[in-house]
Order: sequence, then structure tokens, then C-alpha cells
Amino acid sequence: MRDPFSAIDHVQLAMPPGEEDRARAFYGRMLGMTEVAKPPELAKRGGCWFTCGRVQIHLGVESEFRPARKAHPALRCVDYNALITQLRADGVTVTEDQSIPEVRRCHIVDPFGNRIELIHE
Repeated sequence: MRDPFSAIDHVQLAMPPGEEDRARAFYGRMLGMTEVAKPPELAKRGGCWFTCGRVQIHLGVESEFRPARKAHPALRCVDYNALITQLRADGVTVTEDQSIPEVRRCHIVDPFGNRIELIHE
């Protein structure tokens, strides 16, 4: 039997209503992702979609929002050191995690409290 999947198309995270500008500042400016237009029918719901190479993160609005503190996307970083240096300069708390031998990684939190893992490539 062939493998049923070839890749993850996107990861969906939640955000509170009306916070698209904060999402753009974090995912666009701080993480260096590019916002992509949502299809018109989905744009009516609010939120933002971002891409960087083959990585896509979709932020959808939840009226009774609760951040994902355990579940998270893990992003492999082309220039891990430069990214975490810039994030720290922008005031983002970077929590290094050495619990997996020989894997350099850290966790950050988006403006809404969603956990994101960054992994050195």
C-alpha cells in the first residue's frame, strides 16, 4: 500500500476576533511570512493566512478563543540563529528546549498565546 499522505498542506491556529493586525505584525513582520489572500467566502469569517516556501499557517477566528498551549506547529528554520536573535530583539520570549538529544529547538508564543516550536535545520 502506498503512503496515503505526501505533506501537510497547512496548519490552522485560532485567534480572537478583530486581531488580524497583530497577526500580520507577528507572522508577517517578525516571522517573515507572506500573507496570502483568503478566498472571498472565507475572508468574510476574518483571520489571516500566511506562507513561507511550502509552509502555510492559517489563523482562523474563534469567538470563544482559547490558545493552543500544548498542540503546536513545529517549523524548521533555515537560519535559526538569526531568527531567534531577531525575535528576542522584538521582545518575543524564546524558550530553548534541550529535551531531545542532538536537536536544537525552542518554543515561542504568538500574540494570542499559541505555542510555536522552532527547530534548527
